[in-house]
Amino acid sequence: MLGLKLGKMDLQSPVIMMSGIFSYGEADLGYLDYSTIGAVVTKTITLEPRQGNPQPRIWEAGSGMLNSIGLQNPGIKDFVSHGIPSLMDRGVRTIVSISGQDSGEILSMMESLSALGVETVEINLSCPNVHRDRPMISQSARLTGQLLRDVKREFGQVFVIAKLSPNVTDISEIAIAAEEGGADGLSMINTVRGLCVDIEGRRIIEGGYSGPPVKPVGLRAVYDVYRKVRVPIIGIGGIEKGRDALEYILAGAYAVGVGSGFFSNPFLTSEICGELKDYMVKNNFRRVTDISGMLNEKNYKTGR
Repeated sequence: MLGLKLGKMDLQSPVIMMSGIFSYGEADLGYLDYSTIGAVVTKTITLEPRQGNPQPRIWEAGSGMLNSIGLQNPGIKDFVSHGIPSLMDRGVRTIVSISGQDSGEILSMMESLSALGVETVEINLSCPNVHRDRPMISQSARLTGQLLRDVKREFGQVFVIAKLSPNVTDISEIAIAAEEGGADGLSMINTVRGLCVDIEGRRIIEGGYSGPPVKPVGLRAVYDVYRKVRVPIIGIGGIEKGRDALEYILAGAYAVGVGSGFFSNPFLTSEICGELKDYMVKNNFRRVTDISGMLNEKNYKTGR
């Protein structure tokens, strides 16, 4: 009922644990029902090791939080040398997340991952916490399309997901460029740029904002982009209960990404799957893919 296919991967559910939640994919939490998780996205890897940003890296902000980790990671050589962790014995697939300043860095990492037989990669084009002195790649339709063309030209056999930023005037324009460049899927949205003021410490705290308040932003992005592309969309942003995930799927998401909501509710994936099943049984749907985009005007007006 909840199974679906993403590229060559058979997922046992549409719930994907987003980058950083399960570290590099090696986390194995005994209390979880792993049948409710379709895939795990690794913490983002870069070509060279990164120390990340100075503390504080996480800051409570109203009903959400700012994070400014800065892509701390050991670099692609160390990641590859230790082998890519997998939860395959529990039915969970692994998607490797990578990020780079340009096509050259991305291609170098893709070569290393392809040699290991990695079939699905997410290219993080939208981390707001690094290189703040210049735009992110996903803030330019031209740069987004060109990078993906470069990658797919060399590694056409790899299923490539482009992770996009909400910090743009029109995310649909970027999404179209990504699809035209060869992206096989889209992951959206990344965090929203935000800022807090530490009055006592007399300092400014910058970072990417996540949590329940960004859900309307994520839903808007998924709804708009679904109308204009054909590739599957992983809907992310503010999912903290089953109903949130259902809203994303009805708006146009093919699968959903769980992030900071998991920190406060470690049983969130089970609740999402339970809510999806209840809705499908109540409304006589056999597959979760049958309700993807059901309330989007792209399908609603045609009576799908």
